[in-house]
Amino acid sequence: MSDLRIPCCLPNARHLVLSCCLLLTACGQPPPTDGQPPRTYSAAAFFETTTYRLPGGYAWSADGQRLLIGADTLGALNAYALPLSGAPATALTASADNAHRPLSWFPSDDRILYAADNQGDELDHVHVLAPDGQAIDLTPGEGVKALFMGWSQADDAFHVATNERDAAVFDLYRYAADGYARELFFENDANWRLGAVSPNGRYLALVRENSSADNDIHILDREAADASPAHITPHEGNVSHAVHGFTPDSGALLYGSNQGREFMAVWRWDAATGEQAPLIQADWDLVFAFHSRSGRYLVQGVNEDARIVVRIKDTATGDWLALPGLPEGNPGQIRFSRDESKVALLLSTDTSPNDVYVVDLAAGESRRLTQAPNPEIDEADLAPSAVVRYPSFDGLEIPAILYRPKAASAANPAPALVWVHGGPGGQSRRGYSATIQHLVNHGYAILAANNRGSSGYGKTFFHMDDRRHGEVDLDDIVYGKRYLAGLDWVDGERIGIIGGSYGGYMVGAALAFRPGVFKVGINIFGVMNWVRTLESIPPWWGANRKALFDELGDPAVDGERLRRISPLFHAENIKTPLLVIQGANDPRVLQVESDEIVAAVRANGTPVEYLVFPDEGHGFSRRENRIAASEAFVGFLGKHLR
Repeated sequence: MSDLRIPCCLPNARHLVLSCCLLLTACGQPPPTDGQPPRTYSAAAFFETTTYRLPGGYAWSADGQRLLIGADTLGALNAYALPLSGAPATALTASADNAHRPLSWFPSDDRILYAADNQGDELDHVHVLAPDGQAIDLTPGEGVKALFMGWSQADDAFHVATNERDAAVFDLYRYAADGYARELFFENDANWRLGAVSPNGRYLALVRENSSADNDIHILDREAADASPAHITPHEGNVSHAVHGFTPDSGALLYGSNQGREFMAVWRWDAATGEQAPLIQADWDLVFAFHSRSGRYLVQGVNEDARIVVRIKDTATGDWLALPGLPEGNPGQIRFSRDESKVALLLSTDTSPNDVYVVDLAAGESRRLTQAPNPEIDEADLAPSAVVRYPSFDGLEIPAILYRPKAASAANPAPALVWVHGGPGGQSRRGYSATIQHLVNHGYAILAANNRGSSGYGKTFFHMDDRRHGEVDLDDIVYGKRYLAGLDWVDGERIGIIGGSYGGYMVGAALAFRPGVFKVGINIFGVMNWVRTLESIPPWWGANRKALFDELGDPAVDGERLRRISPLFHAENIKTPLLVIQGANDPRVLQVESDEIVAAVRANGTPVEYLVFPDEGHGFSRRENRIAASEAFVGFLGKHLR
């Protein structure tokens, strides 16, 4: 989980992105506690925890002695060089206002690439930073959005996609590593979604969106006499595909497909023969797969019941690679050193955020290089999660993540919140969330429901809410409230609802269309008027606009239905206390959405609190704003739910 970074209708969100116990049995819930209240902490204490990231490009420096990491030590994410020696990290960028997301070291020196937008407007530019601190914006221009697409096989150039020619499509440019001279590598004149560039630059993987349930992958061979992209995923019916990347030798493409099955498998397309076949299959979605630079190691990630499980295969021996010395937890962002003798990764648990570890494969040992948790917080005071399932109105089992406050018991039942994820095709997963832990620490049970339409549970489940948003998925959330009310350690008379982005929409829908079910609502930048939101889709969403219209409706032809499910047009029904949080620079859910619902609900005489952050977009990247939002949650709930 991430904190207050809940996506709304993300481009390609539909392609992202084992029940061990019977429904409602004790093993499907957090373990009983001794009923003793833990020490409580402020939001500031939780958010003094440091957030760490590893870049997708070269994470290891050329000399192999430092890692390029992202950390929000200054409040916003910045780039740092982290020595393997254990010495403190050195800040490479120092912005307190805008996130600077590290992308890659340069292959043979200490320059770095990083991305930055302007206070959450999501118009990222790619910058190069020299060791002397001089920064150059490689993608200047108003309204330009840029995406780093990786290094060439020879390390003499890198690729960047930008929408500078046409705001709705991304062209691909090749930049020289020395001097930064660039050339147009691929002009996107057919509204393709760019998937991947082969290391040798010969092949491009391009995606054509057909609907929210169906797309196709094409390969452009830049050396072929016929320069038109070749369709490599012909099929009948609805099949979803996702590009994972080319093999290091450029001889094959790894891609995801749910053809003939419920879950995404990894397929391999052979460039020489054109043949393709499944490479990795599981009883859950394969969400990523990639090779180390030499091709020896194959890394795969499986979304197993709301937790990403990472495995690494040694293709030379066929054995699964052990990562010795790591504590039990959730590893992620696997990055091999240049000589592949070491692995850097992030590791977290339900009660501890991501820290950076390095595994020495030859020595068989691991080292922790960072200390993300705030030492002020005793981890024993925090709450582990449990995967549960509950029946909805039609008997469909709804998976969810449940958090139990330490002091909750039958004698001391806790108030509770149903947490609704963003998306609409997102997923609540197990893992550390400062926001959730802050709420649970203050005595609120949390049920993070994965209503029908959530990713991770098969394509049938995923598409059950298509053109039925605010209806069947909303009833899943209402039945989540019923499930909570049936737990003897939850106070069934004090249950509210909270959500961000699409989850914020569900908060508005619950209060407008199921009045009286929830005692309070917390709407975090939620859609209140679907007609306006769909009409104002940022142009850089490009080909994904069609898929989103297919799933939710086209405002030009489905306006009546979209108004029917939009809370703004039914605000007279909202008589429940409401807290609304909004970023002024949000390009996805415009501030007017929150302004209007606040005014309309206040006109009912209903208590409404409203907090707008002038320097944020769709999600809060600055620590002080995350703290303010989380304190606002607890303060509001203290007045209206306790």
